[in-house]
Amino acid sequence: MQTDYSQNFKRNIDRLLQGPQSPDKEFIRSGATFGEVYEIAASLRCELAGFRHQKKAVCLAADDKAVIAAALLASLGGGPPLLLPYAFSARSLDKMQRETDFTTAISDPGREFPEKVKILSPLQKLSSGTETNKTISPESELVKIFTGGSTGSPQVWPKTAENIFAEGFFLANRYNITGQDCILATVPPYHIYGLLFSVILPLVSTATVIKDIPSFPDEISSTAIKNRVTILASVPAHYRALRDKKISLRLAVSSAGMLDEGDNITFSRLNEKGIEEIYGSTETGGIATRNRFLGEDYFTPFPTIDWRIKNHRLAVRSPYISPALPVDSEGFFTANDRVNAEGFTQFSLGGRTDAVTKVGGKRVDLEEISTLIRGEPGVDDCVVLALPEKGGREHRISVLIEGETVQTEKIRETLAATLEPYALPRRIKIIHRIPVNKNGKYDWHAITRFLER
Repeated sequence: MQTDYSQNFKRNIDRLLQGPQSPDKEFIRSGATFGEVYEIAASLRCELAGFRHQKKAVCLAADDKAVIAAALLASLGGGPPLLLPYAFSARSLDKMQRETDFTTAISDPGREFPEKVKILSPLQKLSSGTETNKTISPESELVKIFTGGSTGSPQVWPKTAENIFAEGFFLANRYNITGQDCILATVPPYHIYGLLFSVILPLVSTATVIKDIPSFPDEISSTAIKNRVTILASVPAHYRALRDKKISLRLAVSSAGMLDEGDNITFSRLNEKGIEEIYGSTETGGIATRNRFLGEDYFTPFPTIDWRIKNHRLAVRSPYISPALPVDSEGFFTANDRVNAEGFTQFSLGGRTDAVTKVGGKRVDLEEISTLIRGEPGVDDCVVLALPEKGGREHRISVLIEGETVQTEKIRETLAATLEPYALPRRIKIIHRIPVNKNGKYDWHAITRFLER
């Protein structure tokens, strides 16, 4: 069985590296064609020949999805692994260079790097020679991707060729994505979810992708309608803003956080199309899906995933898991997510096991506080944090709530009726909208600043 899987994966990769099936077809709507993507990839392979033997990643800091796709093809065809930045500011790039010691970057013209970094600008003239594809092994590192994690401190995760492309092939097959599809992603390709849907899926399926990454509701809906988008890959914060927008789609997908049930139902009823929620992370890849519009209350793991529940935590074995994650003797990684089995084929999420802190030496479950607050009328969203007390080792519970009609005193009364006094939040702040970053995830630095004022 494993032999069949390996052979099938290799055939798919070999077919991908042979060249574009339709050279003149648009890879980017009103932009680069598939033929042009492969031409850029060929130039990059020449420029980067021999880099993989140096075992040093090349920073990929380009906005153009065609350049990103070409760089991935070059890496897959024998080039070096690629480092995907978490930010493009000169300060961030300088910090990443010091931490990872990259000496070469594939970038747009004008971007600021440390002086010792060599810049390759693929949209300008590069090498015109040829370099034969030498497909890297499935286990070879393809990219390094940063994730903010629950603390907002960037952490880098290596992902292999198999991690990235096996998931891409699976998703294309699962959702029957073809050259007839046009994909709009509201998440940038430096996030694993954005990378999969706006670069990898177009590459493996010959679908077209929209160049822009809109984030405002009118901008998202008008872009989708104007370009006859068939697939929308977005995040919970954007679906909340889109709940009253009618968009004709074949597939709506959400990831990078739990989708609010009310937002889901409102959007799905208006558009007569359910939102496919994908549960997973940068380091694990996709794990399971749920579509409430189809009556699915619980998550069903992908057929490519082996899973079990271990001490109330989810353990998974998957071809998409980063090699940096610790696994047991059978290859299972145990996540920090509490789960409950729902029959033999599904599970429900019960919060994170690391969402527990101590106040006065006593355990406080932040997920429990969050659940109680979210159940109150007028609460659209909330974040519960344990912030350190100044000059001490203790923590104070602080809450940021998004809602127009929420009353602080009513929230305190609700919590006091259930929680022990030591578990009650010291600070509760109401805000019009909880800050999120361009990936649609919580902006933890901005949230902390709000709660520390």
